[in-house]
Amino acid sequence: MKRAVYCYDAYCGWCYGFSEVMKKAYSEYKTVLEFEVLSGGMILPEEPVAIGATAKYIESAYKRVEEVTGIKFGEDYLWHIKHPDASDWFPNSEKPAIALCVFKDYYPDNQISFAADLQYALHFEGRDLTDDEAYRLLLDKYNIPAEEFYEKLNDEEYKEQAYYEFDVCRQLNVTGFPAVFIQLTDTKFYKISEGYIDYETLHERIEKVLKENKK
Repeated sequence: MKRAVYCYDAYCGWCYGFSEVMKKAYSEYKTVLEFEVLSGGMILPEEPVAIGATAKYIESAYKRVEEVTGIKFGEDYLWHIKHPDASDWFPNSEKPAIALCVFKDYYPDNQISFAADLQYALHFEGRDLTDDEAYRLLLDKYNIPAEEFYEKLNDEEYKEQAYYEFDVCRQLNVTGFPAVFIQLTDTKFYKISEGYIDYETLHERIEKVLKENKK
């Protein structure tokens, strides 16, 4: 089956804004395309870097994301952006990427939904995705056994999977998130978006690729 490959990062504000677009695409195309979410590893510092390093940029950028996409950032998230000196956040893409790999074991067909929930947990509810406890509410929502999940979250095998996904995004020459590809064969990928686009544009581009490659 043909596949839609969505390269995103849990910490990417534009991906948060794009989550509704991807949910709509999944709803429309799930019988035609398999959907896979790959984490891109946008923030992987060698040493922990506090939110203060990017807070000023985010404080102006989030308003643009809201304006273009219609999504809202939550006050609990924005508190950390507006009070970086008081925040204990050290953003890192690794743990949410591992969490997504673990989740795929349980519900491979719900990747789009889980990725959106991770982003909502961060950008609206203000949960620190580097903290294991940030995932507990999602485990309840998806009925995933907590002890088992946390064991896997700290398992080297899933960490390797996450870093493999980062590598795949690099091999696909993704230089910005969100990015969407249609994969037709093991080696044939069509990049249909990089950066935010609205649903109508995404729909048109998917249709074009599918029509041109009908078999």
